[in-house]
Amino acid sequence: MKRLFSGVLLAMATTASASAQTRAAEKPVSIVLVHGAFVDASGWKQVYDILTHDGYEVLVVQNPTVTLDGDVEATRQVIAKATKPVLLVGHSYGGAVITEAGTDPKVKSLAYIAAFAPDVGESVFELATRPVPGESGPPLLPPADGFIIVDPAKFPTSFAQDVDISVTGFMAVAQVPWGLGAVQPKLTKAAWKDKPTSFMLTTKDHMVSPATQRFMATRAKAKLVELPSSHAAMLSHPKEVAAFIEGAATDAD
Repeated sequence: MKRLFSGVLLAMATTASASAQTRAAEKPVSIVLVHGAFVDASGWKQVYDILTHDGYEVLVVQNPTVTLDGDVEATRQVIAKATKPVLLVGHSYGGAVITEAGTDPKVKSLAYIAAFAPDVGESVFELATRPVPGESGPPLLPPADGFIIVDPAKFPTSFAQDVDISVTGFMAVAQVPWGLGAVQPKLTKAAWKDKPTSFMLTTKDHMVSPATQRFMATRAKAKLVELPSSHAAMLSHPKEVAAFIEGAATDAD
């Protein structure tokens, strides 16, 4: 009886695996996810689960966030591993990375989530410090040894105020320092000038001003979606973020 039961479970698992592989084979676009500053790629986990369940090939970039060039190269290496044309997705600073890396001929389209979308000759620093009336900007501590972090005491209410404090409290002390070599360089390419672009604007964002997001999305002539979310939309609204990405993937077909 045990052997029979084990055989049934194995058959079910094999069938499920084959079904997932079939769905993935049917999707014409691979999705590459690029995280932003102060965090690592694990923040994409819930979105990754939804997208892979829906049959997409999803690859995830682990950016060092030390230099822009280094992050662009890390992203290009992952793009090269995709088996289909790529929808390149960037969150926050990851938007600057995909703006430069997205000129890769394998990239079919771009999707920005609460992200920076610099123009050629423009840095993330310039966009991040762009004056916005009535907004004080993110609570960044002064640079130390060439790196920046968010004030840990203010991280939960600034980065992800709609995420449980048990998560954001840990994120605050586990921050990945953001290198000035990633913040200050001016971009030499802007993929959004030539490729279909979508933009998710987070209207309750305290890290990247919604007004600045709207400016960048409008300049890029992006298909705009608004979400009442903090900066960490993939944590607080994973279903909506996954739906946005899938919509961008469909538009890219």
